[in-house]
Amino acid sequence: MVSTTWRFFRFASPAAFYPLAGRLVPWFTAVAAILAAMGLYLGLLRAPTDATQGDAYRIIFIHVPAAWMSMLLYVAMAFWAAIGWAFNARLASIVARAIAPTGAMFTFLALWTGALWGKPTWGAWWVWDARLTSELILLFLYGGYLALVSAIDDTRRADRAGALLAVVGSVNVPIIYFSVIWWNTLHQGASISVTAAPKMASVMLLSMLLLTLAFWAYAFAVIFVRARAIALERDNHAAWASDAVGRARVGQGAT
Repeated sequence: MVSTTWRFFRFASPAAFYPLAGRLVPWFTAVAAILAAMGLYLGLLRAPTDATQGDAYRIIFIHVPAAWMSMLLYVAMAFWAAIGWAFNARLASIVARAIAPTGAMFTFLALWTGALWGKPTWGAWWVWDARLTSELILLFLYGGYLALVSAIDDTRRADRAGALLAVVGSVNVPIIYFSVIWWNTLHQGASISVTAAPKMASVMLLSMLLLTLAFWAYAFAVIFVRARAIALERDNHAAWASDAVGRARVGQGAT
């Protein structure tokens, strides 16, 4: 048991994490592409047309998974930032920084697809609805974190300052999730709940779940790529980083 735990925790070192992440990236990329193709096929071509909204509702298959990812990735970013802050774990802070741009992208995608869905449904691109406004605040929090850690030259100070902002900002995540319950909003309630049966056809549910898994796989792939780049940049004078760069150049020369 002790040896297994040690094998796991040794990947907390950037030197051990770097090659592992490199091996996982192609797998996550392939899984993301396959699941996205399956999910889009079911959602766009096989799911029935909604009796009220027509085909405009189909944007839900992108909008809802993107909104889920925007919240989950913020929680993950705040978690790893806090671990890095509390235990001075360099890789945790690296992972937090790597998560932030992907989380911001999914937040923007959720807002953009929501606007496209809102125009035919509500007759407006944007309303100051509680769910929409709190999701917009989430985008600002991602942007604030990225701006803050980039503005401080000292890496350790930047990681601590970013962690404080990320942890404090995490209070916005439950506000987003429960906003349709706490306030009278235009935004519809949850279509999927752990305490109730789904309110959609099985093919629609399957499409949404497949695209959610595809977004997860995509997030892992790009976060690992970005974390590897940040780790190399931070440890550019370390022996393992020099070896990694040398192997990459040899590989490029062989191709």
